[in-house]
Formats: sequence, C-alpha cells, structure tokens
Amino acid sequence: MRNFLLFLSLITSLSIVSQELNCTVTVIAQQTGNDNNVVFRNLESQLNEFISNTQWTDKNFSQQERIDCNMVINVQEYNNDLFAATLQVSSSRPVYNSTYNTPIYNYNDRNFNFQYLEFQNLVYNPIQFESNLISVLSFHVYMILGMDGDSFALNGGDEYFKQAQTIANYSQQLNGQGWKLEDGLQSRFALIDNLMSPTFKEFRTTMYEYHINGLDVMHEDTKKGKTKVVAVLDELQKIHRRRPNSFLMRVFFDAKSDEIMDILSGGPSINITDTMDTLNRIAPTYSQKWRNIKF
Repeated sequence: MRNFLLFLSLITSLSIVSQELNCTVTVIAQQTGNDNNVVFRNLESQLNEFISNTQWTDKNFSQQERIDCNMVINVQEYNNDLFAATLQVSSSRPVYNSTYNTPIYNYNDRNFNFQYLEFQNLVYNPIQFESNLISVLSFHVYMILGMDGDSFALNGGDEYFKQAQTIANYSQQLNGQGWKLEDGLQSRFALIDNLMSPTFKEFRTTMYEYHINGLDVMHEDTKKGKTKVVAVLDELQKIHRRRPNSFLMRVFFDAKSDEIMDILSGGPSINITDTMDTLNRIAPTYSQKWRNIKF
C-alpha cells in the first residue's frame, strides 16, 4: 500500500510538471475542399495530445498558473502526407486581482509546411530535429512560455527564448521556410533573433513594466497603472529610433493595440497628447485604432 501511494504521488507530480499550458489546437481545412477528411480530425487530436502531454519545462505549474493559449492551423493545400498551412498562435495571462485576461502573444506564422502521416509518433526532442511539424509547434510553445515569463519578471523568459533559438538553429537543416536569415524580416528566425538582440532590449523591459507596474496595479490605483502604461509606450521610441518599423514593434502591437485603445480611452483622465504622437510615429499601421481613442 505504501509503495502504491508513493507511485500515485509520483504520477501526480509528473502530471503537474508536464501541464504548463491550457492549449487548444484547432485544424481548419475548408480551403482544401475536403475538410471532412478524417485525416484533419486525427491531426487535430494528435496535436492536442502532443502539446498537453509533453513536458516543456522542469517547473511545477499549478492549475491556476497554466497559460491559456490557442493554435489555429489553417490547411490550404493537402497532397497525400504533405500539408501547406498557416498557423495563428495566441496566448494570454490574467491581470492581478481582476477577471480580465490580457493578450501576450499574437503571431501569424504564414510559412507552415509540414509532413504528417496519420497516427505517427509525435515526440519533441530539445536538442535534435524531428520534423518541421514538431519544430514549428515547439518553437511557438517556447515563445508563449517566454513572453509569459517576461510579463512577470524582468527577462523572466530567458530560458524559454534560448530554447526557441535552439529549435530555430537545429531546424535550419530543413528546406522549410521561416528558419533562416534569408527567409525575411518577419520569419521565426527574425523573431527570436530580434528578441535575443540587445538592439531591441526595450521590448522585453516594456513587456515587464507594462504588465507588472501597469496592468497589475490598476486594481488598487487605476490612474497609477494607466500612467505607467503611457510611460512604457513612450519607452518604445528608443527601438523605433534605432530600427524604424521593426518586426518586434508589430509583434507587440498585434497583441496590444486593442487593449491600448481601451486603456487610453477609459479610466481617469491623464495627459496623453504626446503619447498619441508617439503611437502614430512608432505604430502607424494601427492609426485607425489610434483615431478611435477618446480622451
């Protein structure tokens, strides 16, 4: 009986360790003209099991600490076991002492081509390439973990971003797009390379300050939190001066533009005239949203 309880305790402990994410993977295949094909349902089922059953970190995550995230795979072409798709990844985290979840990571991966055989064994190897399907999903898992970590502690996502970079490096042996320098300024390679570069260090500082000293203090002092959000947005100008129209700026505002619009439009009144100028300068793509801000 004692050995059984020890075994049960071990199994429970392992289960807790391996559950870092509350992740839902959805496969959409309407563009193939054959979306009822059972292969798409099997792919979706296997990928959900793969994400849920893989131990991504060596940390214990309680139920309340698990990161809410979604991955939507839109299959555009399908030929035997070869798939051409896009992948939309999003994650969020709760704001302290509120019922609100703030978006953290919102990335549209347009170059997601992979091979999949039904019921093949899907196993993540942290140091070795297995398949483009596993590499891409694992890369984004560590991006989710890293972004979340940075929102709770200054540079708190370091170990996860380093693993994402490792995945990017060993996946370059594949001819698939998105892993190499020549794949453009909005690739997976560019994303993790920029994040790890001192050139864009204010991005990670902003992720921390915006959440910990901005959103997370609004429950006790809304004006203080709003003022901090405005201050850290101004800090992003340093990136813009070094690298105008950088990819990381787009990554940030893809996740945060709607939220920023709501924060600046609501709550206690503060002077945001300079901030409006800043937003239009560093994030002109979202100018329509900035025009909707009422202050």
